[in-house]
Amino acid sequence: MTSSPEGRQPSSPDTPRVGIPERLARRMTMPEQHEYLRSRLSRRGVLRAAGTAGGAGLLSGGAAAPARAAGPALVTAPATASVDGSLVAPFGRHLAFGADPGTQMRVSWQVPFAVRRPYIRVGTEPWELSRKIEAEVRELRTPALSHGLPAVEQFYLHAALGGLRPGTTYYYGVGHDGFDPAEAGRLGTLGTFRTAPRERERFVFTAFGDQGVGYHALANDQLILGQNPSFHLHAGDICYADSTGRGKESDTYDARVWDQFLAQTESVAASVPWMVTTGNHDMEAWYSPEGYGGQLARWSLPDNGPDPRLAPGVYSFTYSNVGVVALDANDVSYEIPANRGYTGGRQTAWLERRLRELRAEPGIDFVVVFFHHCAYSTSTHASDGGVRDAWGELFARHRVDLVINGHNHVYERTDAIRDGEVGRRVPVGGTTDPARDGTVYVTAGGAGKDLYGFGAGVPDSYEGHEDDRESILTFHWTKLRLPDPDRVEWSRVRYTGFSFLAVESEPGSRPRLRVTALADSGERIDHFEVVRTEG
Repeated sequence: MTSSPEGRQPSSPDTPRVGIPERLARRMTMPEQHEYLRSRLSRRGVLRAAGTAGGAGLLSGGAAAPARAAGPALVTAPATASVDGSLVAPFGRHLAFGADPGTQMRVSWQVPFAVRRPYIRVGTEPWELSRKIEAEVRELRTPALSHGLPAVEQFYLHAALGGLRPGTTYYYGVGHDGFDPAEAGRLGTLGTFRTAPRERERFVFTAFGDQGVGYHALANDQLILGQNPSFHLHAGDICYADSTGRGKESDTYDARVWDQFLAQTESVAASVPWMVTTGNHDMEAWYSPEGYGGQLARWSLPDNGPDPRLAPGVYSFTYSNVGVVALDANDVSYEIPANRGYTGGRQTAWLERRLRELRAEPGIDFVVVFFHHCAYSTSTHASDGGVRDAWGELFARHRVDLVINGHNHVYERTDAIRDGEVGRRVPVGGTTDPARDGTVYVTAGGAGKDLYGFGAGVPDSYEGHEDDRESILTFHWTKLRLPDPDRVEWSRVRYTGFSFLAVESEPGSRPRLRVTALADSGERIDHFEVVRTEG
């Protein structure tokens, strides 16, 4: 059954709430939504905190703060503990690479209450954790909103590790006054990570989008852990604390869902760098004009994008022979325009420069780009013409090898696409050379949220159940936010089920990417190879 991309039906007009009337929301940008919400909250007298609540972008005393791209409050002084630190256990650990994955790692975690002097211990042996680094506290305050939800105060902690040795396994523990991970009886709380190798070597990474919290999301996490990935790519719509991703009056935002998500993901993300970018459900109007103040509180990502404080989901890193680029498609989306144009073109200019740099690096064989909205898909949201218009020509010119998207809650994979048309058919088990054939686009949106489907009369077609069609009727979104019908020939693999990608990179004289899609049952539903025979 095809699910509605809205995710929820609008509430009754009689339901008391603090929200944006739908007639206004469809015309408002994220900054305008943010200012409207702050003013509405101020008038209702829901702000009680003294001083500035920087994370929500709100001032006390009922006065609205001036609109600006404010992030969450960064508490540089030690937070005042409200409970005995020995009774507070850290949770929700998640890793991310720094700009140089060989020497830098970011470790993030959460505590349910304020603690004194949080820190991380790190060393190359579990019994030798003498290196101790103070953590940064990012406190995020969310006022009482709608549906009777309470005000929420969350404490996110971050430590930036540098000067690490490439290709080395490290042990770490996170703590605070009263909770020392190096003490006897607490060694079970330690985590590990491995830095990127100095030399090129075979490795595996995994990817998906649209996860949320639930049984299928957890099942995918455990299967991912079994792949022993060097890192994981999450292509947006991370936890769905924002229920619709459109800023409508029917939207319900519950900050506590993030606590559930980070606890769920910890079994993988505490040892596997969890590299995220932002989807439409990750624009949270409560925190900043661009909706990313909450993301800035929760994640520490590479800071080499065009503006890390403005666009936290835009960055790049290299691992072995693969260059990875994360983009924020909210900036160019025609379908959901709340943040369209918010970087003023800086993201696209940075993308062009970064792709050119990666193609000039002799040690980089493959370039993988991931973002949320689909460039090519035939499922519920179909294809976003804004993505194609902004970035399609750049991907073709710089011979991007693989593009990974989410947004549509299915698995769908294209043939190699060149200039918007099929450059080469790539059946299950096929091989393609991007320099000759074009780029393969994968929608990997089956990470855990309710599944979508394909159009009426369009069957699934995957390994062992192939049902090729010469063409499929679908559509793409135009700049006028209208669906424009298409009949396309590039939809090669379709699977309505929970799934994820596992990609193996093999350097050598004939480098290759082996791309595999696995259902949450462990069954293989697709596989193909990307090879490089020329630059």
